[in-house]
Amino acid sequence: MKHRLLGWLCVLTMLSSAAFAQSPFAPKVSGPLSKRVVAYQIDAKYDPPSHSVEATETLTYHNLTGQALDTFPFHLYLNAFQPQSTWIHEAHRDGNFRSSNLGHWKPEDYGSNTVTSFAVEGMGDLTNQMRFVSPDDGNPNDRTVFQVKLPRPVAPGQDVVFHIKFKAVFPEVIARTGYKRTFLLAGQWFPKVGVWWHGQWNCHQFHALTEFFADFGTFDVKVTLPKDYVIGASGVQVSDQDNGNGTKTVAFHAEDIHDFAWTADPNFKVINETFNGSVGPVKIRLLSYDSHQRQWQPYIYCVTNTMKRFDDWYGPYPYAQITVVDPPHGALEAGGMEYPTFITGDSAWYIPPGVHFIDLVTEHEFGHQYWYGMVATNEFENAWLDEGINSYTEVKVLDNMYGENTSVLDWLGGQLGEREIQRMQYLGAPDFDPLSRPSYLDMSMGSYGAISYGKTASMLITLEKVVGEETLRNALHVYFMRYRFTHPTTEDFVNTVSEVAGQDLSWYWNQAVYGTQMMDYEVQRADSTPVKWWDENLKEKKGETEYETQVLLHRKGDFVFPVDAVVKFDDGSTTREHWDGKERWVRYVYRKKAQVESVAIDPDYQITMDDNYLNNSRVTDEHNSATHKLATYWTFVTQFLAQMLSWLA
Repeated sequence: MKHRLLGWLCVLTMLSSAAFAQSPFAPKVSGPLSKRVVAYQIDAKYDPPSHSVEATETLTYHNLTGQALDTFPFHLYLNAFQPQSTWIHEAHRDGNFRSSNLGHWKPEDYGSNTVTSFAVEGMGDLTNQMRFVSPDDGNPNDRTVFQVKLPRPVAPGQDVVFHIKFKAVFPEVIARTGYKRTFLLAGQWFPKVGVWWHGQWNCHQFHALTEFFADFGTFDVKVTLPKDYVIGASGVQVSDQDNGNGTKTVAFHAEDIHDFAWTADPNFKVINETFNGSVGPVKIRLLSYDSHQRQWQPYIYCVTNTMKRFDDWYGPYPYAQITVVDPPHGALEAGGMEYPTFITGDSAWYIPPGVHFIDLVTEHEFGHQYWYGMVATNEFENAWLDEGINSYTEVKVLDNMYGENTSVLDWLGGQLGEREIQRMQYLGAPDFDPLSRPSYLDMSMGSYGAISYGKTASMLITLEKVVGEETLRNALHVYFMRYRFTHPTTEDFVNTVSEVAGQDLSWYWNQAVYGTQMMDYEVQRADSTPVKWWDENLKEKKGETEYETQVLLHRKGDFVFPVDAVVKFDDGSTTREHWDGKERWVRYVYRKKAQVESVAIDPDYQITMDDNYLNNSRVTDEHNSATHKLATYWTFVTQFLAQMLSWLA
């Protein structure tokens, strides 16, 4: 009981000291919003010349597992950036661009987390009890997870307080952490305890294919750094103290988040804006540079418009602030990352009008505040529940902002929509891994990206054809409100969608989530012949001669899905057919005084999982058909290449 009381006194002290500062929540929100398993207090000192942080960490862990615990695992993510780590091995194996310069690394360039002292209140110094473990691959040289066995267990409902001293050395920016010149992005920088999940510890090694998983709690973090540096972080700033020696100490407080990141640079410029949401005003704090000034407004426009749509469609953003970081040019690896209440965007020295690159990155990273930050799924094992759902909502938000066919590119006559980007990514590696496979075990980085991002987005867009766009939007709203501040699973998501849709969708989930079936429908045949084809005296005359039209649709792939087809005749009439797709083919026969002109499967372009759009239609005038198909294909290719070039710029 003594340790439990000490732990809660620590928490109460932290909360009371923060109570007189800015609230971490928007005005109409009061905590706690989650089961607060952890309370971190970190006091860090940043040394820019060595790109290192020395810190003390007090972690209060509240045992809500229902059983006694005597072993605790911890992540040390920065140790991934060393030559023999599992992360480096996987990145090199897959040809990951993130590891392109690793062959030129010197030891002084490595990233590292070194725990110099590990003590437990009431149990003494246990530094010599630390053991590095490799639960996923047995790599003895991987030092991204260590565990400590306590001399006695922590009873259910009791607290245990860890006192940790550590040093973090940052590499040149890689995998969304590190330094570039005077800029620092401090992500995954402190020893972080694992998650007790489904009756056991879940504390995976750091893998090149996946990201993170942690418990909700409170964070009180102080960073001491040179006084000319501008700093931003998760949560809200509660104090800024000049130490009188050329340094300052800035304190931050956050509640009901599961990670903490920060950034610093003496060259940052601060741009403030406010979003007025359903739970009150939220401060937008953009950290950028004078040389990026023409990008400031696009950032603010994207964040405010994204927040508005998430607030209207899915649920409220409850925190008082969102910090947006625009990294310096040359720090590509720092861009496009999410931490609770803190995201990094990406910009370029020149972005043409109509190229929505800043919006694409910024909207995606803000979306993670919902599908990673609040709905905190296990990204090691179920990356698609974050990355994929987020990619789907990215499509919906950007389409709503800029138009379905112009949400990414509308420049010099070229157009490209976000849903087509997601479909292209999916088709890059569509059938190697099911969504249900633990993500860190996917075949490669290419397969991980294709499945976790592109397939999920395409799968949910395609599902709209079955349940309707509004129903699926409502299902995501229910899912968010039901599972925010928890750790939901695949089954939680699919069951919620099925429940809201009011139908058994297992036939779809079994193929789209638990399987690797490919979808491909084609128009196999479309022709008309005179009914009296044997009559030697027959003279065909438009509008008078009766024809028999044969239309044959073929399911080439193994994914069974209902499709619509529109048959057009040369008298201007049309017929719409609905086929359940269960058989391999279906034949439609028509007798009328008109000939078939064209047949199109999925005329409304709802089935983005279809592998090959080019065989979805057939036009009886073969010359025009070929010209049309090639023109359509070439237009898409040129648009896609234009977007790639804009990214490189």
